[in-house]
Amino acid sequence: SVLSRYENQITILSDYLEEFPETDEPVWILGRQHHLNTDKSKLLLDVSARLWFTYRRKFSPIGGTGPSSDAGWGCMLRCGQMMLAQALICRHLGRDWQWEKHKKQPEEYHRILRCFLDRKDCCYSIHQMAQMGVGEGKSIGEWFGPNTVAQVLKKLALFDEWNSLAVYVSMDNTVVIEDIKKMCWCPAQSSSVAHSSAHLHRSALGPNRNTAGLCPGWKPLLLIIPLRLGINHINPVYIDAFKECFKMPQSLGALGGKPNNAYYFIGFLGNELIYLDPHTTQSFVDSEENGTVDDESFHCQQAPHRMKIMNLDPSVALGFFCKEECDFDNWCSLVQKEILKQQSLRMFELVQKHPPHWPPFIPPSKPEVTTTGAELIESTDKLFELEEEFEILSV
Repeated sequence: SVLSRYENQITILSDYLEEFPETDEPVWILGRQHHLNTDKSKLLLDVSARLWFTYRRKFSPIGGTGPSSDAGWGCMLRCGQMMLAQALICRHLGRDWQWEKHKKQPEEYHRILRCFLDRKDCCYSIHQMAQMGVGEGKSIGEWFGPNTVAQVLKKLALFDEWNSLAVYVSMDNTVVIEDIKKMCWCPAQSSSVAHSSAHLHRSALGPNRNTAGLCPGWKPLLLIIPLRLGINHINPVYIDAFKECFKMPQSLGALGGKPNNAYYFIGFLGNELIYLDPHTTQSFVDSEENGTVDDESFHCQQAPHRMKIMNLDPSVALGFFCKEECDFDNWCSLVQKEILKQQSLRMFELVQKHPPHWPPFIPPSKPEVTTTGAELIESTDKLFELEEEFEILSV
């Protein structure tokens, strides 16, 4: 037990975590501005509060006979987990929530963390992500790209009633406002059906559980925009717009990095990106009997890494979270003002109406499966069958 706890605090020694320089330039972290000269400690607290997912070892074999570690291939999956975890933190605890070592945290925090533990029955585990990736043409143990991770998260979110996210992954560098609003506005239920569903859901989760996922209204939006910002290298024309995205209060950062080497980018300082690095192998951690999680190894407690923006691979995915419709409307206004009107070569397009030459947009819906969030279908084969049946019914 002592050895395991020690192993979980090991970080990469080959890469020195350089402290932030003395500068008057502001640092932006996921929509929050920090000034190094006056509140460096607040900056480091803000970074350490982000959930940090890394390679793990000694978990149960994926698929029963597959790998028991994701070292060497799971870095983009871990980055996808980090972006999604940040959305869930904003969803349940708020952007300004802070983590402190040994401080008692709310039940929602531990419940979020349990969604990502390396177990086949956790809804966003490495097991679920790797097996869902098979449907995207990726073998278990194969490296994912940003778009593949986005598609996997979109599918897994359909089975997650507790968090009740609407996950929109843009196509062809285009975000369609009409489609997002159609997807995020839950259809109104008849009063008897709504009452019955809410009652059953409360019975399953306990008297104080969140039933927002079943109520008519706006479903919190996780918006992911996969982009190609150049051919072999990032085009400098996109740099200012890319940095603007980290300033937006809805920012969840970006997935990207270098070929076969993924990072979770959370902000910038000047022309350097700030990121969390998943390339540390730690031992599997499970939840305690009372449902809490020994969480020290899930928070990076040192100064984060930095890299020059021009060293970034051009294949990236931006992430944004809009808890309410007003957040999405505000995001659209910021995009129009800060990105689209300023750029001759646009990073992506934001359009009001669904393009007429595209196939009709059908909002994805949850298959008829009973799940309370962290509980998911254990058989991936059954999950695929249900998904295929639902897609046929939708068409």
